[in-house]
Amino acid sequence: MTLPTNLSIINNVIACNTFQCSHNIHPEIKLNMFPFLLLILLSLSWRISASAQPAEEFLRCLSLRFHNSSSIAKLVYTYHNSSYSSVLKSSAQNFRFTTPSTPTPLAIVTPFHASHIQATVYCCRKHGLQVRTRSGGHDFEGLSYTTAYKVPFVVIDLVNLRSVQVNVEKATAWVESGATVGELYYEIARKTRTLAFPAGIGHTVGIGGQLNNVIDARLIDAYGRILDKKSMGEDLFWAIRGGGGGSFGIVLAWKVKLVPVPANVTACTVSKTLEQNAAKLVHQWQSIARKFPKEIHSSIAIARVNSSEDGKMTIQASYGSVFLGSIDELIPLMEEKFPELGLVKEDCLEMSWAESILYSTVSIIGLPLETLLNRTQKSALSQTFFKAKSDFVKQPISESGFEGLWPKFYEDEAKSAVMVLVAYGGKMDEIPETEYPYPHRAGNLYSILYVVNWEEEENKNSEKFMNWMRRVYSYMTPYVSKSPREAYVNYRDLDIGTNKFNHDKGSYTEAKVWGLKYFKNNFDKLVYVKTKVDPQNFFKHEQSIPPLF
Repeated sequence: MTLPTNLSIINNVIACNTFQCSHNIHPEIKLNMFPFLLLILLSLSWRISASAQPAEEFLRCLSLRFHNSSSIAKLVYTYHNSSYSSVLKSSAQNFRFTTPSTPTPLAIVTPFHASHIQATVYCCRKHGLQVRTRSGGHDFEGLSYTTAYKVPFVVIDLVNLRSVQVNVEKATAWVESGATVGELYYEIARKTRTLAFPAGIGHTVGIGGQLNNVIDARLIDAYGRILDKKSMGEDLFWAIRGGGGGSFGIVLAWKVKLVPVPANVTACTVSKTLEQNAAKLVHQWQSIARKFPKEIHSSIAIARVNSSEDGKMTIQASYGSVFLGSIDELIPLMEEKFPELGLVKEDCLEMSWAESILYSTVSIIGLPLETLLNRTQKSALSQTFFKAKSDFVKQPISESGFEGLWPKFYEDEAKSAVMVLVAYGGKMDEIPETEYPYPHRAGNLYSILYVVNWEEEENKNSEKFMNWMRRVYSYMTPYVSKSPREAYVNYRDLDIGTNKFNHDKGSYTEAKVWGLKYFKNNFDKLVYVKTKVDPQNFFKHEQSIPPLF
């Protein structure tokens, strides 16, 4: 049988509004293509019962939309496919959302081309299915691959769209949204030691949904159109650079601006227990760190440990820093700015910027750069069960405030808990709150990430760990930002509020509760952009930006 080859007809249908153009599908395509594709589906033993009608309709729709119909077997996974479970869990980083009670998608689509995503968007829209888009699977509440609501949904997993093209001469890179931060870092490091990209130290995190240092992008909108910076317009381009994932479309690729770094940087770690004056040093660090030169990134990780002296439980504060310069430059600088820390040469190592990423995450020297390509590296925030929250601090917390916090780390649930303080100031102070959706700039001393982990055998009692986290969060209320109590959108936390869907209508009032915490006054502009580009609220989830109806 000869199939129609007029792909322009298909492109035109995919690119337009479902409700306006669905009748324009070429009749020859309908008549000739469907029996052939249905035969393929049946031969693959995708036995779909009457109870799975939405999945059946979705698959039938996809078979009519895919340009190369035989590829559907390689791209689409349903409950009846033996690989379905392994594909679903392949980049589910928070194991809290991999249990038998977790809602699962009707299908997982793993596109190789933009046309596969366009087809999936079209068919989900036509059949009333929600879309969840997964890049690295690091959404803290699992919203890139599951849902808290009883609604049918499809996951678009971008794992096959992960190419990285680095242009050293122009100091730019095009990176597809399925790539991880580590894959981008690795490709930069392969070509040069003197360029970098600031996207955090979690190298297993997906590129999609978390960037703002972007100079162009390619995005598929709710109508299936592929837009770049020029065609999407300034407002939408502003919104996707920090406005949270899953609200405005599916970004295919980002063009990012690389930044110059020295061939060698300096990474340091100093750990102090309460018995070694850690509490006083943490208190002092609060006021000092934001005044460090822009070339220093400074953080503190606080956790419970067993003392090396007597084996008793204590609290340890680990001071980490990366300096864009040499050890000989850093030591006198720290002696001037923070002499109480007692930093010496033996606490520091010189290495490339890419190597400093690995050192900051796994604290092991000499790992090959290929480690950055490991998408399943275990950490406190990946390949484990966890709950996390965030805060911003604008005034130094008193010593007595910290003294009231320490006992909580001695509780049973805190055996694998950590609290990470990341200093602000520097470049962050120079960027206006409204330049990007991310508003947490000048006026912040530091941010806080709280994380509590537990093992699989403890998951039946997961609520006790969640409650520990909530008690800590409650205790910190007087010491952190207020009106609103701010939070970081990429440390997603459904405790601070969720949307309640009424068919296709999101509630602005409900969303504003959490929206102001993540975006402050930028929330209303994000709502304006959403109303303009996706008024029917096709791209939605529990904390997506709602349109105004």
